[in-house]
Amino acid sequence: MEAQFVERYHSHQPSDHQCSSSLVKHIKAPVDIVWSLVRRFDQPQKYKPFISRCTVKGDLTIGSVREVNVKSGLPATTSTERLELLDDEEHILGIRIVGGDHRLKNYSSVITVHPETLDGRPGTLVIESFMVDVPEGNTQEETCYFVKALINCNLKSLADVSERMAMQGGVVPTSVELVF
Repeated sequence: MEAQFVERYHSHQPSDHQCSSSLVKHIKAPVDIVWSLVRRFDQPQKYKPFISRCTVKGDLTIGSVREVNVKSGLPATTSTERLELLDDEEHILGIRIVGGDHRLKNYSSVITVHPETLDGRPGTLVIESFMVDVPEGNTQEETCYFVKALINCNLKSLADVSERMAMQGGVVPTSVELVF
């Protein structure tokens, strides 16, 4: 099933100076809880631990732009991102980075959320894919490693927050804190 979803929603066509990959996370929480977090283009800090603040310009529609403040520890402080796709029926969110003080140029990502059964209970399959330019001075391998590490951290946090919400009856947190 994963392969079919990847082929259908996550097929990027990177050029020689770009890298691309797809990551998968199985979450022990119903799809409606997971999607309620993922779809919030205006509040990524609900589950993304490296985001301290987000401001959306205009209505929450395709083409909306958000300004994100990044917590210290990453090689950036801001990111400007545009909502490319939001499909509540198919559970698809697509974004593109259009600015910021970082090296992720021409970055785009798609995240899809699919219901599944885990241990006999409602669960969720989350797939996130990306494509990005390889910055001068870096290799494709280094760039992919860095982006995959960020996405894996976000997906782990998404799982933690979603599973906690499922146990608490679907209560949405105000923000997420990193605990090491």
